[in-house]
Amino acid sequence: MTLFPEMCETVMSESIIGRARKAGKVEIVVTNIRDFAGNKHNKVDDMPYGGGMGMIMAADPIYNCYKSLYKEGEPKPHLVYMSPKGKTFNQQKAVELSKFDRVVLLCGHYEGIDERVIEEIVDEEISIGDFVLTGGELPALTVADAVCRMLPGVLSDDLCFEEESHFSGFLEYPQYTRPALWQGKEVPEVLLSGNHAKIAEWRRIQSVLITAERRPDLFDPESLTKADKKMFQTNGIPIPDGEKMS
Repeated sequence: MTLFPEMCETVMSESIIGRARKAGKVEIVVTNIRDFAGNKHNKVDDMPYGGGMGMIMAADPIYNCYKSLYKEGEPKPHLVYMSPKGKTFNQQKAVELSKFDRVVLLCGHYEGIDERVIEEIVDEEISIGDFVLTGGELPALTVADAVCRMLPGVLSDDLCFEEESHFSGFLEYPQYTRPALWQGKEVPEVLLSGNHAKIAEWRRIQSVLITAERRPDLFDPESLTKADKKMFQTNGIPIPDGEKMS
């Protein structure tokens, strides 16, 4: 639900998500809130009560737009309002949203939307970070991309996302491709060994180390398994303690 449908259609029609839409793996409908303005000028905003800068999106166009998305007797779609006041979006939330049959993303604009429509139809508010943008379209596109790629058949294999940063609670390990020597820098020897057990071990250790170094706020030493600790000991690498590493 947006005031800028062309912007959303352009992004959601490209690359992996665009191909998934064409293949019928996911259905994405972009709906223009202005179509439900109910006036000849398609005006959807008004001045805020109590004064203040900017304009506020009115309740009726948003409410009527949302009600048009499902028929009487159908289950109510899960409605997410993209808002700086919402809970911060993460990979776990992407997985959670991917379990719903239908998710509606509401893109605000101007100085926000009438609080009453939030109270009436919004199920949750989500933010993509502690900053403010000119509208909710970029956050909504971010959420849509992250959620859609979790759906069956969108990626070639579940392993495409199961080993990525944040999915397992750790950041992703370093990746390399040909050539084996570039600008004097060599690919780690273990990745050329063909020993899949050693490669998996190296990748796990790297994921743990990178997470502890770059995102100590995400790293919990208690989450390391006995197998993890044994890998570190076998390779003579100190086990991170969760403090910021130099």
